[in-house]
Amino acid sequence: MAASLNASVSIQTTEMHTGGEPVRIIESGYPTVEGKTIFDKRRYIREHFDDFRKFLMFEPRGHYDMYGVLLVPPDMPGADAAAIFMHNEGYSTMCGHAVISLGRYLIDNGIVKHPVSPETIVTIQCPCGMVVANTSYSDGRTGAVRFTSVPAFLFAQDVAVEVPGYGSVTVDISYGGAFYAFLDAKHLGLNINKSSVSDLATAADKVTDAVKSQVKIEHPESDDLAFLYGTILTDGADDFSENPTTNLCVFADRQVDRSPCGSGTTARVALQYHRGHIKLGQARKFSSRTGAIFTAKAEEEVTYGKFKAVRVEVSGKGHYSGKCTFTLDDEDAIGRGFLLK
Repeated sequence: MAASLNASVSIQTTEMHTGGEPVRIIESGYPTVEGKTIFDKRRYIREHFDDFRKFLMFEPRGHYDMYGVLLVPPDMPGADAAAIFMHNEGYSTMCGHAVISLGRYLIDNGIVKHPVSPETIVTIQCPCGMVVANTSYSDGRTGAVRFTSVPAFLFAQDVAVEVPGYGSVTVDISYGGAFYAFLDAKHLGLNINKSSVSDLATAADKVTDAVKSQVKIEHPESDDLAFLYGTILTDGADDFSENPTTNLCVFADRQVDRSPCGSGTTARVALQYHRGHIKLGQARKFSSRTGAIFTAKAEEEVTYGKFKAVRVEVSGKGHYSGKCTFTLDDEDAIGRGFLLK
């Protein structure tokens, strides 16, 4: 049964960011979520509480590129918490930048008890599966986080799709907890580091729409995971180098990730490894337009369904930016949430 979003609502959050990408962690005031599994809970929220997502993600409390997470009881043995991720369009299957922030938050707020130095293991159930975060811990303070997600793999390479305004464009499709299409921005006549973010987002969104309409995505375990989440434009620097290579991830409804994108970095490492650009254990740096850096490497080969996959470790650091209490005035229809594009 849908909970009513009315003047009695009072939702408390902790605000964080990873590389400039927001993480709004919902702490209290959210309605009770029903369901046995994380997919049941995600579906229940989508069907019954979507007004609360708009209330917290949309203006005037959020913005077009806002990102949030609701912690729910896990159903996987050994998980410290389970995470439902939300954004401008709905609910995602994996979020690496949020995991990096949660690696600190779950320790700092006592959800993970008895932390140890130099690192404390934090286990987070995401819709894509279990994610293990190693959080640095010293003198009672948390720091950088490195996480290993579900197996990552190249789904399809050199796929030609017809993109309105660009003609035939070749992309690779790779999975890192979510599926992304990858291509060098120059193939769209753009410069990843110099073109406006608006132009890059528009072009990437057209690629996403084209891939969704022309390529059938399949996941080894669940149809709930079998969809293209977005497109990641790069600088094309895939060969191993000490220099950072740039990601710009455009996902959901043209939402732009301010960080290098944790799940996207995972998927790109799998792509680079499959194409022979990097070897196991070679750490690469990935940057975003904010200047944020994630470091990532393929750790081991594994089999995931019919796919040759790798376990990828991604590291970064989340930062606290505040605490909020969100309320709604009587008869405030606009305050329920809106977006201006």
